[in-house]
Amino acid sequence: MTDVIQATKRDSTGTAATIRLRRAGNVPAVLYGHGEANEHLSISADQIRGLLRHHSKTIKLTGDVNETALVSDMQWDALGIEVLHLDLIRVNLKEKVEVTVTIETHGEAPGTREGGIFLENIREVDVRCSAGAIPDSLVLDINELHLDEHATAADLQLPEGVELITDPESVIAHIEAPRAEVAAEEEGVADGAEPEVISKGGGEGEEDEEA
Repeated sequence: MTDVIQATKRDSTGTAATIRLRRAGNVPAVLYGHGEANEHLSISADQIRGLLRHHSKTIKLTGDVNETALVSDMQWDALGIEVLHLDLIRVNLKEKVEVTVTIETHGEAPGTREGGIFLENIREVDVRCSAGAIPDSLVLDINELHLDEHATAADLQLPEGVELITDPESVIAHIEAPRAEVAAEEEGVADGAEPEVISKGGGEGEEDEEA
């Protein structure tokens, strides 16, 4: 998805100007790339929140600038609630870019009905595709995931034209037996183990000596 964002050019870039900008309900941003001069911009916080809700990676800037840009980086406050700064890279929608995309799990893992616990190991992967075809998320189908089984990045459903960069063998999610159950099984094995028989000397040698 490509959001349309209204942007205003900033004349002042100092700390005091940035503080005033944020107090007015705006977020400072920098647009760069393609060998052109950097543009210091101001974008309303409401538009940034909409961008986050849509999980958009590319945006169409209007207003004082008319560019298509890729959201390169977001700087958050200490609590991870508000976006403090935005880095934007100029792109052509047809050019290849490398981005990080979130993972969505679909379905119900049968392993949870078998007494297991569903655990997610990673929630994002890196992909390469054209800037105009960046997926909002990638789907992992867990309908066939049983107890003690795992799903890897290779199991993700990739749209046409999207190439996986993350190691395909990276484990995304797995079904694990409850720890108490695993501990009980290990204890049972230890209690039921037969003692090891250690022979004294060579048995055959003793028989030969008696003979």
